[in-house]
Amino acid sequence: MRDVAIIGVKNTKFGELWGRSLRDIVVEAGAGALEDAGIGGKEIDSLYVGNMSGGRFIDQEHIGALIADYSGLSKNLHVPATRVEAACASGGLALRQAIMAVASGYNDIVIAAGAEKMTDVESEEASSALAAAADREWEGMTGATFPGIYAMIARLHMHRYGTTSEQLAEVAVKNHKNGSLNPIAQYKNRITVDDVLNSIMVADPLHIFDCSPITDGASALVLAPADIAHKYTDTPIYIRATAQASDTIALHDRRDITTLDATVVAAKRAYSMAKLRPEDIDLVEVHDCFTIAEICAIEDLGFAEKGKGGIVTANGETAIGGRIPVNTSGGLKACGHPVGATGVKQAVEIVTQLRGDAGKRQIEGAEYGMTHNVGGSGATAVVHIFSRER
Repeated sequence: MRDVAIIGVKNTKFGELWGRSLRDIVVEAGAGALEDAGIGGKEIDSLYVGNMSGGRFIDQEHIGALIADYSGLSKNLHVPATRVEAACASGGLALRQAIMAVASGYNDIVIAAGAEKMTDVESEEASSALAAAADREWEGMTGATFPGIYAMIARLHMHRYGTTSEQLAEVAVKNHKNGSLNPIAQYKNRITVDDVLNSIMVADPLHIFDCSPITDGASALVLAPADIAHKYTDTPIYIRATAQASDTIALHDRRDITTLDATVVAAKRAYSMAKLRPEDIDLVEVHDCFTIAEICAIEDLGFAEKGKGGIVTANGETAIGGRIPVNTSGGLKACGHPVGATGVKQAVEIVTQLRGDAGKRQIEGAEYGMTHNVGGSGATAVVHIFSRER
């Protein structure tokens, strides 16, 4: 297998992009990534696009072909384009497919992209589409939406480990502060613990400020064999590990709902592949669809002892300048969560940090970064590790 590097990146702005279509934003992201890599469409061998639910959000299927067409990759170049779906982990899984295409030698230059246009439908329809990522028969049809599912996880975590609503709120406060430093973030407003605790209750104990928003956005990466990466850029970022794991789709069949076993297994595989340990990682983008999800993630990835994630967060250890900065982009909570794009956006943030181009949110001297992308309530987990040096 060949080593793989990232040679180009681009995010669109994240938010309520009512004046723009899915094809507009994904073409912007793809063209920006190609410009960043200094290459043209003729050099692209294949394209993988993460998209969870184009059929529900914009009444459009066949997303891979649509993107290839409007990117100018179809009519004369006939570049193969594949849509990848794994609920909210669609972007991370698209990146994993692109890595394997390059690593195996089947392709040299490959695009990994992600896009979702979620705000063209009413919030009730968006919630219904998202609920399809859970077990429809056992959870969705009994009225369990994702805020309700993660509220059950939060309640048991609080009961078992003493985690508090204030500690959950500290996740949101940190990620909004980080988002205020990110030009593409959906929310750049800073908030306080009191703001979170006094916001509308969605599903006890989760307030509206404990929840990630509904978002439009697209992201893209250009991948190449590591041996030729310096032909395109002075700052290639290397993929040290790609790992994926599965778990039951419904919570009631889990060994322990406060631990995402798919995350634990994927992380273990990633650390082994990269020959690294949690203490070697300089920053991580985790899947904070809800504040309790970030607390579970930092525990399951090995950055906090089980049950101590809330304390670690409240102590500032996950802030920029802390022991292990988490979600420097603002995370899903403040940067936004266009579900098909999120896993690719996380990788764009790590590449930007390892290049030293993250501006006011830069982690100085960062050598290793990690991304953690989750589908549903943990039925799919995808973990990647990146490095500045090969």
